[in-house]
Amino acid sequence: MSPLSLANPPLWRQALPYGALLAFALLIYFYFPDQLPLAARIAALAIFVMSLDLVVGYGGLATLGHSALYGVGAYAAGLLATHLSANPLLGLLVGAFAGAVLAGLSGLFLLRYEGLTFLMLTIAISQIAQNLASKLRHWTGGDDGLSGFKVDKILGLASFDLQGRVAFVYCFVVMFISLWLMRRLMASPFGLACQGIHQNRQRMAALGTQIRWQLLKLYTLSGVFAGVSGALAAQVAQIVGLDTLGFELSAEALVMLVLGGAGNLWGALVGTVIFASIHHWASTLNPYHWLFIIGGMLVLMVLLRERLGRALTARLHALRRLVLPTSAGAPS
Repeated sequence: MSPLSLANPPLWRQALPYGALLAFALLIYFYFPDQLPLAARIAALAIFVMSLDLVVGYGGLATLGHSALYGVGAYAAGLLATHLSANPLLGLLVGAFAGAVLAGLSGLFLLRYEGLTFLMLTIAISQIAQNLASKLRHWTGGDDGLSGFKVDKILGLASFDLQGRVAFVYCFVVMFISLWLMRRLMASPFGLACQGIHQNRQRMAALGTQIRWQLLKLYTLSGVFAGVSGALAAQVAQIVGLDTLGFELSAEALVMLVLGGAGNLWGALVGTVIFASIHHWASTLNPYHWLFIIGGMLVLMVLLRERLGRALTARLHALRRLVLPTSAGAPS
């Protein structure tokens, strides 16, 4: 196999994971219709976890305050639907803008610091945002949450139904586009520079990379997708609570990211599906002790993930050699 083919895999191989994701969505839609509302929430949450992966997995910035970007996008979409326009696509744009503004403004301050100081300051930003939302009851509803707003038909064609069909298709399409955009972004020179900063900050600085400026752009872009995720969740649930800005959401998203594998957007997606599915199943099985069940299962899965990953990688390499055998005399 030539070096060119290694650097530029065929188009069908690049499209294969997206095709598998689409097939999985069709399987859920047609064979698990009673789980569509849950699947819609998972799709919206997956965008948030992938936006966290941009910061943690690719940029190397440990944060536990990412929910502030999610929550401000949710409140922005809810306030827009309440007072100005119930257009869902406009709500997504407003949510993305709100998340980007908060990420950009807070990033100017946060990125002056590194390590544990950065981590603690991100928690502080999230707590400040949650406290402000609680105090501004006239706008946010305070502890009762922001509710009572309606969302128009998507593209003027389909309105949300009780079965969750439209919500699932809507959330999945937005998630699919977000995944493609984020993968394209991290495969660009900008994304590769951010990964280089994560791996060796001193070397990238010696090469002339503006470390803080690059990380600020990455943090702002993650705010865009976190805001979209929050807006999407607000439109589907048609209620926004203070928990959207809480520490618990950031911690759970980080668990999902670690479960699937940081630095890999597909891993973030898989981790979200696994965690949310276990969460739903455990809480249904035992509504009083579901935290014990989910905790034990997560510990077991994390302990076994490395061993299972090695076995799966070996099988995939063996399958690849069978499907794409190397030509005679060519280096393997």
